Amino acid sequence: MTKAEEVYTKVEALIAQGKTKAEAFKLLAAEYGQPVNSIRGSYYSSTSGKSGTTRSRRRETTPEDALADARRALEQAIASVDREVEAAKERSEEAKAEYEALKGSAAERKKSIGERLEALK
Repeated sequence: MTKAEEVYTKVEALIAQGKTKAEAFKLLAAEYGQPVNSIRGSYYSSTSGKSGTTRSRRRETTPEDALADARRALEQAIASVDREVEAAKERSEEAKAEYEALKGSAAERKKSIGERLEALK
């Protein structure tokens, strides 16, 4: 068992006893005589890969990989254009609604301001 696996096991045992991760890290740091961040690093390095997901790492980029990456980027760009058009349409509709509201209330607002202006004379 590696140190990281040992730390992981001990932290999980302390959590099962009701401790928080932070408390478990502090207790193990004292036990090992190491900084808390060292224990935290060991714990998390042991957890990587346990979730079942792994990052793919390429040793080299093949022409097929480059084409796939380019295709993915262009497909995302198309989706971005669609989102931009939809957002512009929404802004346009909001602006039109604001225009209509202002236009509809303009006469009454001008009349009210005119009345107050007359009252000041």
